[in-house]
Formats: sequence, structure tokens, C-alpha cells
Amino acid sequence: MATILGISAYYHDSAACLVRDGEIVAAAQEERFTRKKHDAGFPSHAVAYCLGAGGIEPSRLDYVGFYDKPLLKFERLLENYCGVAPRGLRSFLTAMPVWLKEKLFTRDRIRSALGGYAGPVLFAEHHESHAASAFYPSPFAEAAVLTMDGVGEWATSSYGVGRGKDLELFAELHYPHSLGMLYSAFTYYTGFKVNSGEYKVMGLAPYGTPRYVDLIFDKLVQLKDDGSFKLNLDYFNYVHGLTMTNGAFDRLFAGPPRKPESPITQREMDVAASVQVVTEEIVLRMARHVQRETGLANLCLAGGVALNCVANGRLLREGPFERLWIQPAAGDAGGAVGVALAIEHKVLGNARRERAEGDGMKGSYLGPAFSGDEIARFLAATGAVAEKLPLPSLIERTAELLAQEKVVGWLQGRMEFGPRALGNRSILGDPRSPRMQSVMNLKIKFREGFRPFAPSVLREHLSEYFELDVDSPYMLLVAPVRAPHRIPMSAEQQRLFGIEKLNVPRSSIPAVTHVDYSARIQTVHAETNPTYHALLSRFHQLTGCPVLVNTSFNVRGEPIVCTPRDAYRCFMRTELEHLVLGPYLLDKAKQPPLRDDVDWRSEYQLD
Repeated sequence: MATILGISAYYHDSAACLVRDGEIVAAAQEERFTRKKHDAGFPSHAVAYCLGAGGIEPSRLDYVGFYDKPLLKFERLLENYCGVAPRGLRSFLTAMPVWLKEKLFTRDRIRSALGGYAGPVLFAEHHESHAASAFYPSPFAEAAVLTMDGVGEWATSSYGVGRGKDLELFAELHYPHSLGMLYSAFTYYTGFKVNSGEYKVMGLAPYGTPRYVDLIFDKLVQLKDDGSFKLNLDYFNYVHGLTMTNGAFDRLFAGPPRKPESPITQREMDVAASVQVVTEEIVLRMARHVQRETGLANLCLAGGVALNCVANGRLLREGPFERLWIQPAAGDAGGAVGVALAIEHKVLGNARRERAEGDGMKGSYLGPAFSGDEIARFLAATGAVAEKLPLPSLIERTAELLAQEKVVGWLQGRMEFGPRALGNRSILGDPRSPRMQSVMNLKIKFREGFRPFAPSVLREHLSEYFELDVDSPYMLLVAPVRAPHRIPMSAEQQRLFGIEKLNVPRSSIPAVTHVDYSARIQTVHAETNPTYHALLSRFHQLTGCPVLVNTSFNVRGEPIVCTPRDAYRCFMRTELEHLVLGPYLLDKAKQPPLRDDVDWRSEYQLD
């Protein structure tokens, strides 16, 4: 029985994962502990959590894996800089110090962080880690695998086949031709942060008209039938500069990039709509090519582009595969899972576990949990006022509050792994309320008002509300709201443009219905999250609606909360009305002022 620690670090979303005998024991992102969003540093806290969850000392680990090959990536950087010199000097000088200080010495850094560990430290290629994270936890005995992101070492996309314990990649696209980089370039151009704001572009797209699609394919992207493509680098700056786009790009789209935090205009909406359509077309062509080459019915996806749930939904509806499975931590964090499982199955040759149903990610509930006693000690130390309730009463009271259009912070069980809150670190609301989206965006999340919210829906009632008949437990599929629940737009409303559309109710659940009548769906299952399922069920009994608004428990610019300490601080600093911490219910009106003498740094150990 092997115990393996997987690590991803040094680009964004550093993470750790512990695998024992082929089972994922624990996984977490470093940002949740340090409270630094997208923390790229070595995941010391996440490693400590995973080892603690597995009850193992570093010296007793059998293997440690790192999710990419730093030397190969360094080779790509040097070749790239030499190829564009003397351009790129500033970029070179910016990148080199961290490479010479940390990244080239990853094995030494791992051994130092793990103290007495003297065993093997193995390195997988970046897209091999993505592919392993997609296939090995999937419910499929065999499947095609497609990975798409910005860039690993050289690869930007790859495909292959997994069968049992075997996984082989057949072909890949190479840097600088990258679907992830293309989408990030438009993220930068529309005024959002690269490697963070891509989902904002996806959310903005339905407000626009995709009038630049032909221009993009004519000037920027040379796309082939098999989904492979080349980018016209005359319009991009990421190869040798510190920005994603250049003056030629600006002239092509009739203006400079939008300044962050400045008003969003119709141009940005149309640009977002256009790159979204282009991305979907490339993904569909890639998938059709992979299906033709492999002949398989199942497809597994990973890499940052696989978090584009609009493209995923279209792939499910229009693509050639019968079934999809998407790694919930599809970005770099999931590489920690992938490298650990690659060692388990490819290096050691151990068979995969047989699963009667479901997948190996355990609902992605792989992070820290906190006992009632731990929460009680925190509340006492903080001076918070809370009511302890047995679970049936807690469910009843919370469901009643939600039915009254109260917004509730909800912390239960193990923290989710990946970018989505799935009912354990969530802010919840009533989807029937026409005011809920604006209230949650502006008064609680402190984020852009156009951003849509996702519905959590009881799996057994999914088809009543949405045009989807497959599980979507990880909030990675977008599907239309069914016609009986839609509210047709009047002739006057149809003449509205852009953000003017925001406040027009689209359905009987307007808080989770986007302007194009779509929703990013999470199906809730009693088997993986019985407490959240019970809350949804009671809300359904009270209201007739089996859906809740579910957004991540955080404010703009901060990671999702990890500890009761994080949750209470977020609760007190926003207009959240109620907070549930394990068995405790808190009312904002009864809380004392937030104390200055409390250390609010997030720490896994509450004591």
C-alpha cells in the first residue's frame, strides 16, 4: 500500500494532495490557508493539512510527486527569450530571479519542507498531470482525455486515451499557440486580471453580440478542422512582453484595453461574446477530432479551459461524446491530484479501484473540517453570540430564513477542493427573489453586478427546471432553464442593450437565470452531501422550489473561507444576515462589534 503526496506550485493555485492505496485522502489549495488569492508559493500549509488528515509523518511517505518538470519549462523560457531577443528583456529580468532562487531547485525545496523525507521525488509533465487528474478519478473504465490550458512545459493542449490503469497521450499543441493564452489575452483586453478574471469574461459574454468572430478567425486564429490552430503573434505581446496584447491588437478592435475598474462598455461585451464563441468552436473541433481518432464514447477534461462551463455545456449538447467527466479542480491545483494518481497507476502499476457508481473525487469535499467543539472554542474566544441546534432544527430554521429571503453564510463539513463552493463553504439565498442577485453581488460579494449566480438543485428534480439530464455535481455545466419556467421578454425589453438587460427577470428563479436563459448548475446528491441535500429538501417542502442560490463564501479579491474564523470575519464585514457554523446559528443583529484584539489570520489549528 503506497502513500503518495502530490504537489503543484509556482505558477498559480498551488495545492497538495494525499493519495493512499489509490484513494484520495485529502486535497487543498494553499490560498485557503494563507488567505492570498491564487497563492503560487510552495504549499506548506496545504501539505501540512494533507499529512495531518492522513495521519502520516513525512518520513513515512512512499513517494512525492511534482505536477510538472521545471527544467523542461525553464528550457522553454530560455529558448523563447533567445528567439525574440533583444525584445523581452524586461520580461526576462522579471522572471529569472524566482527561477534562480526557487523553481530550479524544486526537489531540494520539497525535501527541505518535508523534513525527514528521503524517498523518491518524481516529476510528471504538466499535461500528463492534467490528464491523470481527469481520467483516474473519473467513473469511466475507458475514456478519451482532452486537456487544454495556457501552457505547461511546451504543451498547451493534448489528447489521449485512458484504459484501466493505463493512460497514454497521443498528440499535443505547443506554445505559443494556446487556447488558454488566447482567452487570457481577451481577459486582459476587457480589463480583468489574467489567470483570475477569465470567468468574468464568460459571464459578460451573454450581454454582448459576437460581432468580432469573423475578425478573430480572419486575423488572429488560423483554425483547422481537427481543432489545431496557430495564433498570429503579430497581435500578441505575451511571448516577449509583460502584457498580453499590443498596439496592433488595439487597432484591430478600435481602442486600447479597458482600464481595470472603469465602466464596461458595449465593446467589451461584444469582445467577450466573440472570444467565447471562438473558444467554443475550437473546443468542439478538438473534441470531434479526438472522438474520430479514438472511437470512444466517454471524454474526460482538465486544464484551465475545462473550467469554461459554457463551452462544456455546448460540448455535451452538440459534441460527439455520449458522456463527459470534468475534473472539478481542472486548473493547476488539480495537478497535485494528477501527479499523485499517475505515480499510483502509471509508475507503480496498481489497478484502479472499481466503483459501483460515482467518481473518485468524493464530491470534491477533500479539505479541512471542524468539529462542534472546535467551533465552540472559537466562538467563545471571539465573544460571538450563537445558538447551538440539533441538526433537524438547524435545517428547519435555516430553510425558514432562506424562504424569507434572508442571505445565509453556510460552513459545514469538509472544505471543497477546486474553485467552486459546493455547499460546504457557501453563501445561500432564495433563487425566486428578483432582488437577490443585486443584493448578493453588491452588498455581500462586493463584485460586479453583471456576475451570474449558480443554482444548487436537488438531483431528483433537475429535469423539472433545466434542460439537462446528466449529473453536474461540480458546477461545471451550463444548460438552459426549461421553457415553462421562463418569463418571455416584452417588445420593449427586447430592445434593451448590454447591462440594461440585467434587471429583467428571466424565469421563476431569476436570481440564478442569466440573461440568455442559462444557468451554471450544481446537482446535489444525498450520497455525497446529506446535510446540504437535507437543507435543499426542506426548502423545497416550504416553498415548492428545489433550488437554492449557491455562491462561494468569500468577498471579491479573497479566497473562499476555510475556517470558522474566516467565515465569521466575512460575516461581520458584509451585509450577510445569518451564519451557520456547524451546529451553530448566528444572527448578525445579536453580534458584538468585531474585536480588534482578535488575530484574524486564518490558521488551520484553531487552538
